[in-house]
Amino acid sequence: MFFKDLGLSAELIRAVEKKGYSEATPIQQQAIPLVLRGKDVLAGAQTGTGKTAGFTLPLLQQLQNLHKPGHKSFPRVLVLTPTRELAAQVQESVRDYGAFLPFRSAVIFGGVSINPQKQKLIRGVDIIVATPGRLLDHVQQRSVDLTRIETLVLDEADRMLDMGFIHDIKRIVKIIPKQRQTLLFSATFSREIKGLAAEFLRSPEEIQVTPQNTATDLVTQVVYPVDKKRKRELLSQQIGENNWQQVLIFTRTKHSANRLAEQLDKDGITAAAIHGNKSQGARTRALADFKNGTIRALVATDIAARGIDIQKLPHVVNFELPNTAEDYVHRIGRTARAGQEGSAISLVCVDELKLLKDIEKLTGQNIEKVYLPGFEVDPTIKAEAIQNGGGKRGGGGRGNSQGRKRPGAGRSSARPPAGQNARGRSSGRRRSA
Repeated sequence: MFFKDLGLSAELIRAVEKKGYSEATPIQQQAIPLVLRGKDVLAGAQTGTGKTAGFTLPLLQQLQNLHKPGHKSFPRVLVLTPTRELAAQVQESVRDYGAFLPFRSAVIFGGVSINPQKQKLIRGVDIIVATPGRLLDHVQQRSVDLTRIETLVLDEADRMLDMGFIHDIKRIVKIIPKQRQTLLFSATFSREIKGLAAEFLRSPEEIQVTPQNTATDLVTQVVYPVDKKRKRELLSQQIGENNWQQVLIFTRTKHSANRLAEQLDKDGITAAAIHGNKSQGARTRALADFKNGTIRALVATDIAARGIDIQKLPHVVNFELPNTAEDYVHRIGRTARAGQEGSAISLVCVDELKLLKDIEKLTGQNIEKVYLPGFEVDPTIKAEAIQNGGGKRGGGGRGNSQGRKRPGAGRSSARPPAGQNARGRSSGRRRSA
C-alpha cells in the first residue's frame, strides 16, 4: 500500500516523498488509519519496522486538521521515550515529516542544559518528545503546561519498564487530561505491558505486525565459540580480515565498552564507546562519527543503543551476550532495517552458554555455530557444552537453515562434543547504561 492511499495530506505526502519513501510498511499501513480515526492503539513492532513514522505522520495530520493560525502553541502531542537517543530520533522524524507544516516541536532529555529547553517551551510548541525524568523536571519548574495534551505516545514501552520509569510515567499520566488518545508501542507484549495497556488505554485496537520475540529473517545470525580471553583478538581479526567499515558492538557494562573501544583503537581499528556515563555531547559526536565513517566500530551498552537508527548498518556483534534473551532481539534489530540485509555475530564463551540457550528458545531456532581455526575453545573449560543441535564446520548456511553464506565461510576446525546447557535468566532489576 502506498502512503498516498492512507488519507494523508498533500504536505505530508510531499515530505514522505522527499525522504525517498512511497510504500508504507505493514505497521504504517495498520497504525496510520487507526490513529487518524482517534483510536487508542496497542502496537507490537520490532525495531526497524517503521513504527516511528507510523505514529508521527497521523499525529501531524491530526494537528493540521485542527490548526488555529495565530494562537500561541500549547503542547497537544506528548511522546515519551526511554532514552535520549530515541527521543532525538523521534524528534528528527517529527521535523522531517512536518517540514511543510507550521508546527513547532521540542525534544526534552537530560544530560544537557535545561535552560534552552525552558526557553523553547515557554515560546510555545505543539509537540513534545521527551524522556520521563527531564519532563518531570520541567513540570516541577513550571516551564511546561501539559493540561492540553490530546495524544500520548509511549514509545518502546517495554524498555521504559525495564529501566524503571513506570512511576515517572504514572506521575505524568496523572497530569495530562484523562480524555485523550493513547498509543503504546512495544517490541514485546509481556504481562507487564498488557497491564500497562489496561491501565492507560481505552478499548485499544491491537496490532502485532511481527511475530512476538522473533528475529527478523533478513538477519544472518552466527555464533563463534571462543574463550573469553581471546574474544577481542577474534573480533579484531574479523573486522580487519573482512574489511568491515561499520560495525556496532554490544557489551554488557560501561567498563567493558570503554575497555574494548580502547583495545580496538590499539589494534588499528578506529572505535568509540557510547553509554550512560558519557556526556550527551560525547554520545552525539560518537554516533555522528560512526554514521559518517570517521570511526569503524561503535561499542555500546544496551540502553545507550536504544534509538540508534542507521538504515544500512551491515554488522552487529554481541561481544558479550545480554542478560536477557529479549535484549538479543533488540540488539540484532539494529541491522537489517527497512528491508536491508545484515549480519549478527555473537562471540560466546563457556560462561554464556545458559544465555545462548535462552536466546535460542525465545527465537525458536538453533543459531549456527562456526568454529574458527586458531580460536578453538580450550577443552579444559567445558567447551563440550557449546554445541546443541550440530554446528557446521567452516560456516556455510543460515541460522534459519536457508543456506546463505555467512561471515567466516570456508573456514574449518575441530568441533567440540555436544553436552547439556542449563537455563538461566536475569533478575530483571533496573539497570543503567
